[in-house]
Amino acid sequence: MEETRKQIRLWCRATALYCRAFVRWLVLATLIGVLCGLLGAVFHIALEHVTELRGERPWLLYALPLAGLAIVALYRLLRVEGQGTNDVFIQVYQGGDISIRLVPAIFIGTVLTHLCGGSAGREGAALQMGGTLGYHLGRLCRLDEKELRIATTAGMAAFFSALFGTPLAAAVFAIAVVSVDAFYHAALFPALTAALEAYGISLLMGIAPAQFQIAVPVLTLEVLLRAAVLAMLCALLSAVFCETIHMTGSLMARALPNPWLRILAGACLVIVMTLLCGVGDYNGAGMNVIAAAVEEGTVRPWAFVLKLVFTAVTLGAGFKGGEVVPSFFVGAAFGCWVGPLLGLPAGFAAALGMVSVFCGAVNCPLASIFLSVELFGSDGILCFALACCISYMLSGYNGLYSGQKILHSKLKALYINVNANQETPEAGGK
Repeated sequence: MEETRKQIRLWCRATALYCRAFVRWLVLATLIGVLCGLLGAVFHIALEHVTELRGERPWLLYALPLAGLAIVALYRLLRVEGQGTNDVFIQVYQGGDISIRLVPAIFIGTVLTHLCGGSAGREGAALQMGGTLGYHLGRLCRLDEKELRIATTAGMAAFFSALFGTPLAAAVFAIAVVSVDAFYHAALFPALTAALEAYGISLLMGIAPAQFQIAVPVLTLEVLLRAAVLAMLCALLSAVFCETIHMTGSLMARALPNPWLRILAGACLVIVMTLLCGVGDYNGAGMNVIAAAVEEGTVRPWAFVLKLVFTAVTLGAGFKGGEVVPSFFVGAAFGCWVGPLLGLPAGFAAALGMVSVFCGAVNCPLASIFLSVELFGSDGILCFALACCISYMLSGYNGLYSGQKILHSKLKALYINVNANQETPEAGGK
């Protein structure tokens, strides 16, 4: 009888512990989701508005140098120079402080970049603002260091979800992108809850989720083989994409150490390239080109190369934004062009290319598969899953984020614990 009472007490204590944790994370994740959803929706609306404004007033392109100087001045004024997405990553897997001043800096900096025609995405701002807000809300709630990391992850997921309307992919991406192969399941409930809350807020504020209509071919061995070949090419392209982004930034920093001169030079170069191209397709995020490639199967043959160059110069010069949407553009444009040569429908190949290049660039195959379902539906999930697996394996240890940890080899059961963009361990004989 005494043993039975002891077991009952232990069961009651365990139940109370789980219930307290559930309620605490439910409340905190809801707060994070609502706050990130509201700010994310405002950020999305602001970017849409300045993109329309730039289309109506092409002369805004010539204000890009002034926008660049304003961004450098803003970051210096707020004392957040050199801070970015990698700092958020470091907080998640090592701990540390994130300045709340990063939120207005990246918000305003990204809006100015898009307003005046810089080629950049928006997810870099989403990860930075969401992670910062989640971290500081966690501090207000007096979370310990390990719980702060989960709160930071939940904020990243929430803001990403508010911008793209993909809550499941956002939650999995936020958990997986910091440390590849270390998926902390304890963060899944807070991250998904915050992402769903933010997604709901964005819908209430009239923001439609990013979804595309594609015609998926009948699944056959031939289709799978052709999709596999496309994924192999996209893996190579993702490595080139990441290397170009990092190399351009490094070269520009060495050639022009002064950030004022560097951003002026980059702005002038973007203006000249835009005038030479004669179109503004490569300025801003380029979501219209992505939609045309996926839904209509139309794109200029070398659009992916030009977008890569525009983005590398913009971000290397010091303008703000992100690399994920440009990777969408590059992958979609490449797939739309190469797909028909492989016997795949142009729109379907554009969707495959979009997800494959993203997967190779961020090293997150599961998040990429979920993203494909939320963007394109589940009809072609086997093709997308195969493409993501191939792209992840063959893209090597390249990545958009140098702060990303890759814990295990992509080729064998080997613990390596390296940062993205370091020397391939297998090539070094390890």
